[in-house]
Amino acid sequence: MDLYRALRPLIFRLDPETAHNLAFRLGAVACALPVLPKPTHAASLRRTAFGLDFPTPLGLAAGLDKGATLLPLWKSLGFGHVEIGTVTPRPQPGNPRPRLFRFPEVGLILNRMGFNSEGAEVVAARLRHRPAGLIVGGNLGKNKETPEAGALDDYRAAYRLIAPQVDYTALNVSSPNTPGLRNLQAPEALKPLLAGMLDLRREMGLERQPLLLKLAPDLAPEDLDAIVEVAVASGISGLIATNTTLDRGVVAGALRTLVESKGAGGLSGEPLKAKARDVRRRILAALRGRLPLVACGGLGTAEDVQGALDDGAALAQIYSALIFEGPALISRIHQGLR
Repeated sequence: MDLYRALRPLIFRLDPETAHNLAFRLGAVACALPVLPKPTHAASLRRTAFGLDFPTPLGLAAGLDKGATLLPLWKSLGFGHVEIGTVTPRPQPGNPRPRLFRFPEVGLILNRMGFNSEGAEVVAARLRHRPAGLIVGGNLGKNKETPEAGALDDYRAAYRLIAPQVDYTALNVSSPNTPGLRNLQAPEALKPLLAGMLDLRREMGLERQPLLLKLAPDLAPEDLDAIVEVAVASGISGLIATNTTLDRGVVAGALRTLVESKGAGGLSGEPLKAKARDVRRRILAALRGRLPLVACGGLGTAEDVQGALDDGAALAQIYSALIFEGPALISRIHQGLR
């Protein structure tokens, strides 16, 4: 595990997306090994949320394994759940490169990937061979060319293929990299979207499968309160908070100018921590225990994860910190959790 830290200077000399693709090729080799190490978790780490039993509250956030290609590896490393995607109904390449930037001096990632996806049919076929004993969520989005008025049709098309192969689904209406997507968070747009998805869930006989909603950290407090009420009234299973932020104010000093020079995209990692925590606390206060919440955004240490759980989150997810710290981070977090 410590090998990652030794190799990190070399890895970070590569273009971020090139490094990502290389890591996934190596991960695929590891997944092909006859026997991957089996993780062991303390019984005290077990959590129940959305009617599912999680061996640990720590999961891998959506965005890293978009196509569900390394599930055996994530299980072996000790994640309690993995959220794959975002998966769009039809394949799309995403935004032009360069579209991914690292700022290791502050643990920050800027991405404008734009829902690059192999499409729901390809990902669903891969999920049919998923490893047993790992909780897998499917994060769903709409295609870029689909207008807001047709968003429900896209989410339903992706759901039909992905939902039967996963343990829960999450609707991504909060990525900043698909034009107009965040407009779907407005209550007047969100109500019919959630109603349409819950109708489809019922039609498919998946009433017991959790359906979650992932929110942005850039919403005004009063908008968060309104969205919480819509979510609770709709009958969905829970919320995930938060996605990446467009707020360059989370970056301090001269580095902010450098970040701004890279152009559009969402920010994740350490600088998002305080903003995401404030948003989660606002949501949790508005929820008053009526729905569970999955904490995501800026989490990178056992203290961060424990703090989110102490605030009232049911589970926690990491992503950016894993890029900077490597696989050993997972065991360090588990060792530090109460």
